Formats: sequence, C-alpha cells, structure tokens
Amino acid sequence: MKYLIILADGAADEPVELLGNKTPLQAASKPHIDRLALEGVSGRLITVPEGYQPGSEIAHLGLLGYDVSKVFEGRGSLEAASMQVPIEDGEVAMRCNVICLDGDNIKNHSAGNISTQEADELIRTLNEQLPSFTLDSGRVVEPGDIKFFTGVSYRHLLKIKGGNKHVNCTPPHDRIGKPWRPELPKNEYDVFRLNEPITKLSPKETADLLRKLILWSQGVLADHPINLKRKAEGKDPANSIWPWSLGYRPQMQTLKDLFPARVHSGAVISAVDLIFGIGVYCGLDKVVVPGTTGLWDTNYEGKADAAIEQLKQKDFVFLHIEATDEAGHDGEAELKKSCVESIDQRVVARILKEVEQWDEPVRIAFLPDHPTPIKYRTHTMTPVPFVIWQSKPSQAGDPVDIIADDVQCYDEEAATRGALGLMKEDGFIRFFLGETKPVPSSKRMVK
Repeated sequence: MKYLIILADGAADEPVELLGNKTPLQAASKPHIDRLALEGVSGRLITVPEGYQPGSEIAHLGLLGYDVSKVFEGRGSLEAASMQVPIEDGEVAMRCNVICLDGDNIKNHSAGNISTQEADELIRTLNEQLPSFTLDSGRVVEPGDIKFFTGVSYRHLLKIKGGNKHVNCTPPHDRIGKPWRPELPKNEYDVFRLNEPITKLSPKETADLLRKLILWSQGVLADHPINLKRKAEGKDPANSIWPWSLGYRPQMQTLKDLFPARVHSGAVISAVDLIFGIGVYCGLDKVVVPGTTGLWDTNYEGKADAAIEQLKQKDFVFLHIEATDEAGHDGEAELKKSCVESIDQRVVARILKEVEQWDEPVRIAFLPDHPTPIKYRTHTMTPVPFVIWQSKPSQAGDPVDIIADDVQCYDEEAATRGALGLMKEDGFIRFFLGETKPVPSSKRMVK
C-alpha cells in the first residue's frame, strides 16, 4: 500500500456572498476531488488542539498525529530545518516576515508577495547594517548575536543567541488592516520557567530587543533601492520586518518511528520552508519542484508529477499546496475558487489517472490544515473536511479496505455527513495508515 496526503492549505471557508453564499469549495468545479468523496469515506478533523492558535505549524503537526504540547517549538525552528540552518543550544529561532505598513496599519503580511530575489537583497542589507542594541535593562546585544536568513518570498528566519522563546508575538496575517504598534512583541516578566534552559536574555529583554529590531528595520528599509523601485512600479514596499513564533530546537520522532509497519520511507513536496521543516523532522525527504511559488501561479503539474515519482519509490508522500491559503489571506473569493479548480484539474486528476494503472493500491487523503475564510482573511479553529480514498482493494498485509459512505461530494457541509464523524488528535492519521478502524457511530465525536 502507498499513502499520499494532498494538503490544500487553508482551502476550507465559510459561505461568501460573491459566490452565491457558497464556500469556494462548494462553488468550484472540482469533479475529481468530488470523486474522491463519492468513492471514499469522509469526516471532519480538529487539527488544532484547544489552547493553540490555528497556524499551519500547529495544524500540520496535529493532523500528522503529533502531540503539539510535546513537540512544538515555534514556526521558526521548523523552517530552520528546511533551510539547513542549525539551531544551537542557547539560541532561539523565529519566523521573520517582511511586511508592508501603511502608516499606522499593517497593509499586508507579505509585502505585496515580494519576490525571493528582492527580499534577499533586503535581508543582506539588514545583516550588513546591524548595530549594537542597548536594552532597557542596560544589557547590550551585539550584532554577532543576531542573524537574518533568507527564505522564500516574504517568509524569512531570524536567529538570536541567548534569546528566550517566551515572548508574545502576533502573526502579521492576523492583523491585516489593523494598527501595528499595539501588536509589537511584549512580555513584562524577567522570570525563567522551570525545567527550561536558562537563556542570556529574559523574556522581557527578548521582547524589548525584538521591538527595537522592528523599529530599526523600518529606518533601514524605508529608502532601500528595492523598495523605491517597487513603489515606482506601484507595488507595496517591504518597509518593516515582523518576527513571530519563537522556539528552540525541537525534539520529534519520525513517522517511521511512530508507524514502523506502514511508513518505511517518505517525501514532502511543498514551496514553503515551514512545511519542508516539518517534513524534515518527520523523517521525510525534501523534494523541491522548479517553478513552485507558494502562490496561485505555482507549478501544479510539476508538484503532481513529483508526487507520482516519489510514490513509485516511497511508501508515504505529503503533497502541500499553499495557493488556497494565500488567496484567503488576500480576501479574493474568485481567486480561491480558481485555486481549488486548479488543484482539482492539474493535480488530483493527473495523480488519479496515473495511480489507477498501478497494481499496488494507493490510499489518498485530501484535506486542508485549517480554514482561511475570505471574510476574516486569517485562520480559524473550525474543524476541516477530509476524505480518504483507495485506488483498488487491499493486498495481503495491507490495511482493511476503505468502505465508501453516502457522501456525494467534497465540501465543508457534505463532510458533516461522513461516516468517520469528527476526529481529533491522532485519529485521522492512524485510520489513514490503517493503524485503527473507525469507532462505531454511537461512539463518534459530535460537535
């Protein structure tokens, strides 16, 4: 048995007036994804445990069956793994967006979807011009203790020697169109937590340093040639950094360790460092497809072909597509609908046509990690719809066959009628990999 997860990031939504009070999933023409639901078994999944924010980092770890409270160390530490940036003892890593400010407000979290080439020049300038920072406590942080690393588009990495992870930082995509000053990093405590490494900087000092870095960056970036050129072309400038999601080096078991009977080898296909980083810690090989962007203009066919090739060689493939999430953040309903249709016609159809010719059965799951509703332009906690489909009957030693339920199509509402009900924690991944069978309907979780 081969296993493929197709993750349409942020694809779930709420009814949109522009789409006739349908969600993008309901409004889209997606016959191949609907076929998965017609011939497979559906349900809904709580990907984000109570007490956590619905970010992709939490949701992906959750749907893969990890106990977030034990393994999560911030988005930055995961992205560092993808970027092959080591996190040493005594260091804290964090995601660092370059964003666009419009006066007192955050205009967007992506600096107008700045290119990686442009952003790299900005990151190099920031590293070259780093000064010493004198904190309110009197402690001096030298330039050698701070370093920026270029990622993809607006997504970058910041690492601080001696930094403390217990700082309250707001993801910039949560505050689009809202004032940025009240959201500057904060922590008023100098105390260190029990059973954690003692860092050079306290939480309060780390927050102070991050605030100073943000304000300093605005002065450096304001008249940078890259931004002057972008403004002249009518594009949004990258006129501030925005660090968030701090953490130390994670400690995680691989999927092979967790599911030795099912996963012997695997691959992750994406365009963003966060997902690659999660894949690295899961023990999956990182597969970079030329032409992938993390946006709606990505190389859909290339991703599909890479998934097919990796499935020929490996047991488990995780295929991540970011386009739907970015369309949700931008509040573009028609674009999000179009992204769903591209995934259907250019990814799912291509994969189905291939795997149905194979002698070995392939089990496919299709789902988002979280909703990114057009209405809110950010992530929500609502459970996501999922479907699990199998290409042909199981062989000796494989999990029991998938039995189709009565669901006829794939969307948020249809999945509520799925035979698998509402799952949480590691229920989804264990059922997908054939480690468990669904519980009787009388014991299913209900909302």
